[in-house]
Amino acid sequence: MRRALPQLVRRWHVLALVRQHDPQLSALGITQIEGDLDRPETLTRLAGLADAVIHSAPPPPQGTDDTRTRNLIATLQRGKSLPRQLVYISTSGVYGDCRGAWVSETRSPAAQSARAARRVDAERRLRRFGRQPGRHCRVSILRAPGIYAADRLPLERLHKRLPLMLHAEDSHTNHIHADDLGRACIAALARGRANRVYNINDDSSLLMGEWFDALADAFALPRAPRLPREEVRRTVPALQWSFMNESRRLDNTRMKRELRLRLRYPTIAAGISKA
Repeated sequence: MRRALPQLVRRWHVLALVRQHDPQLSALGITQIEGDLDRPETLTRLAGLADAVIHSAPPPPQGTDDTRTRNLIATLQRGKSLPRQLVYISTSGVYGDCRGAWVSETRSPAAQSARAARRVDAERRLRRFGRQPGRHCRVSILRAPGIYAADRLPLERLHKRLPLMLHAEDSHTNHIHADDLGRACIAALARGRANRVYNINDDSSLLMGEWFDALADAFALPRAPRLPREEVRRTVPALQWSFMNESRRLDNTRMKRELRLRLRYPTIAAGISKA
């Protein structure tokens, strides 16, 4: 979200919920409110304060529920008025493993990890919040896949020489540059429809191995070794395998038509070239 802040401050008075004061935010002219979504008693100042909310906080690392989103909603409901709109950055992981199929927003969530299940819980809570009778808040949910930028590339994996799957057994993966995700948040504030879900991804259609090969070539690193799928599962950390094991291709038609977002980095080749 930090990448959207320079554009946001040109159009809005921006307030940021922070755990600790951040001088960089002050330099942008952002008003900081210290609080913690894990401690609801620290959130009281948020009630009735904002006309619009961008909610980018991840769920807690354990449990089945997103208690942070629950605490935020409870606080917002205490205000005399609700925000007119709320944009939530979710994850495409809510779809689970789709075996390489093209996936639009009409596909039902089928989360296969506790991490993604907490995101599903957050989405459901927010959509109920947006349907309250008599008190209206336009909720837009942005399902983002692998977010990358110059300062968040998985080069360490290449340095460690962790294996990837053979091409014939590989999983499809999806990406969005952090700058374009920030621009999608701003577009959703302006044009997002009520209780509407949007896939936020670029136009690349890649297997995971192709993604890492492109990174290796761009940074003059050796390409990762390829092994049969089952050998990779036994070799890589469990958390990493949970990402590698799921295969899907995201359809971003709704993003382009309704949010009218023109991607600055429509392919990973364009994004990597600026890294």
